[in-house]
Amino acid sequence: MKHDSHLQTKTLGIGKAIAVLTSGGDAQGMNAAVRAVVRVGLFTGARVFFVHEGGTVIGSARCKDFFERPGRLQAARNLVKLGITNLCVIGGDGSLTGADTFRAEWSSLLAELQKEGKITEEEVKKSSYLNIVGLVGSIDNDFCGTDMTIGTDSALHRIIEIVDAITTTAQSHQRTFVLEVMGRHCGYLALITSIACGADWVFVPECPPDDDWEDHLCRRLTETRCRGSRLNIIIVAEGAIDRHGKPITSENIKDLVMKRLGYDTRVTVLGHVQRGGTPSAFDRILGSRMGMEAVMALLEGTPDTPACVVSLSGNQAVRLPLMECVQVTKDVTKAMQNKKFDVAMKLRGRSFQNNWEVYTRLAHVKAPVITQVKNVVAVMNVGAPAAGMNAAVRSSVRIGLIQGNQVLVVHDGFEGLAKGQIEEASWTYVGGWTGQGGSKLGTKRTLPKKFFKEISANIAKFKIQGLIIIGGFEAYTGALELMEGRAKFEELCIPFVVIPATVSNNVPGSDFSVGADTALNVICMTCDRLKQSAEGTKRRVFIIETMGGYCGYLATMAGLAAGADAAYIFEEPFNIHDLQANVEHLVQKMKSTVKRGLIVRNEKCNENYTIDFICNLYSEEGKGVFDSRKNILGHMQQGGSPTPFDRNFATKMGAKAMTWMSTKIQESIRNGRVFANSPESACVLGMRKRALIFQPLSDLKEETDFEHRIPKEQWWMRIRPLLKILAKYDTDLDTTEHAHLEHVKRTSVDSTSP
Repeated sequence: MKHDSHLQTKTLGIGKAIAVLTSGGDAQGMNAAVRAVVRVGLFTGARVFFVHEGGTVIGSARCKDFFERPGRLQAARNLVKLGITNLCVIGGDGSLTGADTFRAEWSSLLAELQKEGKITEEEVKKSSYLNIVGLVGSIDNDFCGTDMTIGTDSALHRIIEIVDAITTTAQSHQRTFVLEVMGRHCGYLALITSIACGADWVFVPECPPDDDWEDHLCRRLTETRCRGSRLNIIIVAEGAIDRHGKPITSENIKDLVMKRLGYDTRVTVLGHVQRGGTPSAFDRILGSRMGMEAVMALLEGTPDTPACVVSLSGNQAVRLPLMECVQVTKDVTKAMQNKKFDVAMKLRGRSFQNNWEVYTRLAHVKAPVITQVKNVVAVMNVGAPAAGMNAAVRSSVRIGLIQGNQVLVVHDGFEGLAKGQIEEASWTYVGGWTGQGGSKLGTKRTLPKKFFKEISANIAKFKIQGLIIIGGFEAYTGALELMEGRAKFEELCIPFVVIPATVSNNVPGSDFSVGADTALNVICMTCDRLKQSAEGTKRRVFIIETMGGYCGYLATMAGLAAGADAAYIFEEPFNIHDLQANVEHLVQKMKSTVKRGLIVRNEKCNENYTIDFICNLYSEEGKGVFDSRKNILGHMQQGGSPTPFDRNFATKMGAKAMTWMSTKIQESIRNGRVFANSPESACVLGMRKRALIFQPLSDLKEETDFEHRIPKEQWWMRIRPLLKILAKYDTDLDTTEHAHLEHVKRTSVDSTSP
């Protein structure tokens, strides 16, 4: 970015004041948003104030006084006296609705205050309009217009931790567990939990079960037990209802199962534990990104700019008119009250609908009996193991079986494909795989080129018509080799698709890879513990080394999520002067109240500035002020149970890949056999900004730095300045790609009136 643009950003807030408040129910990640608003606001030259409504660090409450005009008059006077004309409200739909009402009344509130002599005419002129930007903090994810609200992912972490623990005891005693999660008006938590744990049944308010649901549920549980399962998991949203609006409670379900089936059934109501604990890496990053976007929206606002809410669409920040989102949210409630459940489902948005479709396809069907095979598809893992690989395999297999395909699984990657380590997968073969870490199929980094003859022979032997490859950069380069091999080996002329799965998140064509979120949370958990240790000893700097090869994604995002003072990566070269500047920054920091430091280093950021070198340099230069310790996290980043994000992401990717494969095979049939050699028949399935899309491998070659095994351009590099701003460094901030105001696309609900 040009230097004059940097100066313009640095002066954007001069002469302006911003207030930030958290209101309504608390949600994990709110603190990250508050921190970002404050520090980005100060970076732009604005004055920043906390409004104590008071868990967040500034307190959160449902303020009854603000519901009445006298309360809003007092609030207006407080803002005017401080010269505040920009307000960032972090809360749910009630808080944001109240904020919009406050803005609509602003002129009349000022006029009344001036008439009463509580503010001067000059103060009225200086505060002639009020800009409001909302950030949605709600664990329920019940606000329309955003894919995820701040706090939702953390709540899912708490739920899944408990579900995984309960699964162990349920298997031991052959029990049925009914788990009730929050969601009075929205079933998002219940739905994603069900996908993430492979639940037998889920009850959500947006899509009540059919009238004979009791019979269906009992039959479903019986079938599951008959297939060898030793447990049943049923997830219930607290607002679950039947099609007549009657509540379906966890106790109702327990009584039904015990009376009809005689199963040992227990109920667990999770309650406020879902709001507790530290925020997940996703929520920390989301809060930080949204906080920065909120400041930009406030400072760019004019008297004609409507109050907006910063939302997340896919992986992209968007600005939406606040009251449009509030109205759609109210329309959902109205539709459910009037039993227009199909309308409610549409209004929830594309993300909710996609999740519901995936869950119902995977869980609400019998294991199919295939009398005539439509297609033969093989599924395999390639590269290093990544949490979530098993979830992707499970959904690929089960969707394939539902579509009437024969699904084969390949053990040990391309090497296993060459050796014929292939077997048929049944419905029960992948049972319980969703929450399993690592790769149950086995995975190796071996590339296929030297095995073309053997691989071709086995493709012919097993009559494989399509190949789903789940893995990292080796999966990507291996698929490219298969594509090149089509010229000599006709058996390789079949469709294949790569699902990115690697902690490094370095596969071209996708913003995210399966497994990267789990690795980030492992790093964040470790950093939290090290920071706690540093707080106890005082004046200590921890230097953490992450995995990722040459890709700095983990180091950057972990640094942002954990509040690091610096993150060294290969993509942003640094020298001894940069290291010295960081040391001097930490020396000054130790003079403040925060007497600890955290540095994150990507494993291949620089071949000479190793972790030992950096640690020794810091120790020497900080002598007498602070000491340094190093910690190489290593392969622990690849292990553990996958996070809710990775389970859900992998499940959707696997389902989408198999659906594409079935279609592509049928399109490729020539003279009774599959023949596919077009660029569109060899793709990477990836998240690109706002959608999951298939991109031909041939198109992605130009975007790839093969020497360093990374994409040439990486979206997260635009976030790095935020890390530096939050660590209180002077830096360049490119605002050329900030979000623009859009409108909510919604279905009319005029028909929902009684």
